Amino acid sequence: MSKNLTKRSEDYSKWYNELVVKADLAENSAVRGCMVIKPYGYAIWEKMQAELDKKFKETGHQNAYFPLFVPKSLFEAEEKNAEGFAKECAVVTHYRLQNDPDREGKLRVDPEAKLEEELVVRPTSEAIIWNTYKGWIQSYRDLPILVNQWANVVRWEMRTRLFLRTAEFLWQEGHTAHETREEAIAETAQMNNIYADFVEKFMAIPVVRGRKTESERFAGAEDTYCIEALMQDGKALQAGTSHFLGQNFAKAFDVKFTSKEGKQDYVWATSWGVSTRLMGALIMTHSDDQGLVLPPNLAPTQVVIVPIYKGEEQLNQISEVVDTIVKELRSKGISVKFDKRDTHRPGAKFAQYELQGVPLRIAIGPKDLEKGTVELARRDTLTKQIVERGAIVDTVANLLEEIQESLYTKALNYRNEHITPVDTFDEFKEVLEEKGGFISAHWDGTAETEQKIKDLTKATIRCIPFDGIEEEGVCVLTGQPSSRRVLFAKAY
Repeated sequence: MSKNLTKRSEDYSKWYNELVVKADLAENSAVRGCMVIKPYGYAIWEKMQAELDKKFKETGHQNAYFPLFVPKSLFEAEEKNAEGFAKECAVVTHYRLQNDPDREGKLRVDPEAKLEEELVVRPTSEAIIWNTYKGWIQSYRDLPILVNQWANVVRWEMRTRLFLRTAEFLWQEGHTAHETREEAIAETAQMNNIYADFVEKFMAIPVVRGRKTESERFAGAEDTYCIEALMQDGKALQAGTSHFLGQNFAKAFDVKFTSKEGKQDYVWATSWGVSTRLMGALIMTHSDDQGLVLPPNLAPTQVVIVPIYKGEEQLNQISEVVDTIVKELRSKGISVKFDKRDTHRPGAKFAQYELQGVPLRIAIGPKDLEKGTVELARRDTLTKQIVERGAIVDTVANLLEEIQESLYTKALNYRNEHITPVDTFDEFKEVLEEKGGFISAHWDGTAETEQKIKDLTKATIRCIPFDGIEEEGVCVLTGQPSSRRVLFAKAY
């Protein structure tokens, strides 16, 4: 497994692309714009999925599954949603192929097998789900509906990058139905907080919680809450969104319920989701020129043990000791791998696990057996220490906690150092080009100004932070009055 990564400082984009492939996370597929997630990459996604699924179920949500295909008439029912996703849709028009008599062995679309109604391949599932909910909801007794689905979606992207932007990707999407506006808003906030808690505690990535501006909202939503993270190259990445949909979809699909008072009313809705884009965030927040750096909470293998030996007799002696260590570590819930392959030298194994971001590596050879010690190496700091055999389990457990906290603190310090308040547009442009990161600036609240700043600088308003302080000022571009700062950044 060759390393030879381009340095981040030379070409961050190239470094990222090389790392995803060389660390065996994913690769481009034969389908343009689509990826193959390899077993090691999928193992990380599975750990993300398991923890999020647990959090969803703890808050009363259940998993279900809905069709991949959406009849075009349903997709068009909520106008803003249809308009927002129209340019990214893949559409099925025919259902059968047949042999082409003029071209031996070739197939063509059977012109007589045209669908009566075209099917949109889901870019998101609100339309098919709300059409389904119409049959599920008659009374307030049927509410709330708290449903999530783990699925794939298709958005026909022209410029793709593994994990960050692909034509097909994996995600979860929650879709809930409520009796009151207040319940739906509380659900929207709860799920945004669940995302923030997961990303910070498990991915060790600090996030800013806030709401999107009207022009950045999800198509068809009344309000969009979000968590925004900052990558090492100073660009922002939207790590998760939670949408208050109001009664827009209920009205579009005529989903009504009878209230306790016997009145008919439309249902209140939310939707929320995170995707395999989080894999990109994980890579770009922590990794270095040697390869992946994984927080222990999400590492498929937290500890790898590499024997250093000559001949079968030495390997057997080492294996006897290692088997005991493995059992002790696993009994503490620590995932460990004993790599005794005889097809790779220890140095090649060290390089592989460094590239793949395994948090801790234990090396043990004949001299270690004599001394009753092992060599323990940390991936995040690339430091080593000698540990007494009897202290291995406690040392490993403590170090895994320390690494998790250290990665978060390092990322938090970087993020905080890259939130820069500015008061003039010249300052804005200078910070954006020379320092990057989040720019905290006053904005006059108009979509026109937001668009003009984007056209001039490629920076967008990432969010209006929830913890922002009311502060009188003037817009950096127009000089018009403003009551608070928002966060701008260039983004993925």
